[in-house]
Amino acid sequence: QVQLVESGGGLVQPGGSRRLSCAAPGFTFSGYAMSWYRQAPEKERELVAAITGSGGNTNYADSVKGRFTISRDNDKTVYLQMNSLKPEDTAVYYCNAHRRLGPLEFDYWGQGTQVTVSS
Repeated sequence: QVQLVESGGGLVQPGGSRRLSCAAPGFTFSGYAMSWYRQAPEKERELVAAITGSGGNTNYADSVKGRFTISRDNDKTVYLQMNSLKPEDTAVYYCNAHRRLGPLEFDYWGQGTQVTVSS
């Protein structure tokens, strides 16, 4: 079982920036669509940003467009650059790797990293 590991969370002031990273020791993300989700207290988990296996296409939630950027580096690490952070961005952020090969589907998650936006 592949375990993704997120890092980079913490406390940040409103208007600040933070970069999250996602990696999996011994595993390559080649061919996997990578996504960042988040879940705030008492709310459903929601998709924040996604990037295709080739890295050619990205998709963002309306609430983060223009502020967050997802990227991938050498198929070993996926990043989420978060700028102009708002208190409503406070949540646990999760990394997801997904791939479908014919009838087979692979779906891996990390444990999450807490991001708190507060003054």
